[in-house]
Amino acid sequence: MDSNASRTETAVFAGGCFWCIEPVFSQLRGVLKVVSGYTGGYTVDPTYKQICTGTTGHAEAIEITYDPDVISFEELLEIFFVAHDPTTPNRQGNDIGTQYRSAVFYRSDEQKHAAERMIAELDAQRLWPDPIVTEVTSAAHFYPAEDYHQYYYANNMHQPYCMAVAKPKVAKVRAKYADKLKN
Repeated sequence: MDSNASRTETAVFAGGCFWCIEPVFSQLRGVLKVVSGYTGGYTVDPTYKQICTGTTGHAEAIEITYDPDVISFEELLEIFFVAHDPTTPNRQGNDIGTQYRSAVFYRSDEQKHAAERMIAELDAQRLWPDPIVTEVTSAAHFYPAEDYHQYYYANNMHQPYCMAVAKPKVAKVRAKYADKLKN
């Protein structure tokens, strides 16, 4: 193995509609790829139409491939909690249903403990009036969403939903984490 080759890791987060959380992470240095998809359910190879019924058990989620030498899992977690409301069960704004739940789908004991630790710390800080309800769950099979969902915000920035919901999340992270943004 080339000692100069960077290693990669993956993180899987669900924080409402994937159209809104994918662009938050795509803009960060060290994030190599973000895939929108479905995880945490019991239907094999679900479709967007099936997910929207709320009957598959899946959450809309993103799978982040990142370079841990540039951005850590803990930094990704911190940004995740800033980018969405982790206190509303099965809801983000007007998006309601189990498919919009807040969850960290961990891929290692280290990720699990980091997520649990951060939730405890954030709850202790009382940043929100209600406690965090984010699930910390072992990663299940991740199904990439249909092609038109990938980088949806970048391809549809002027779509009303993107302007009203995704754009403010992207702007919030850009303002707070300017030092972590790609060129």
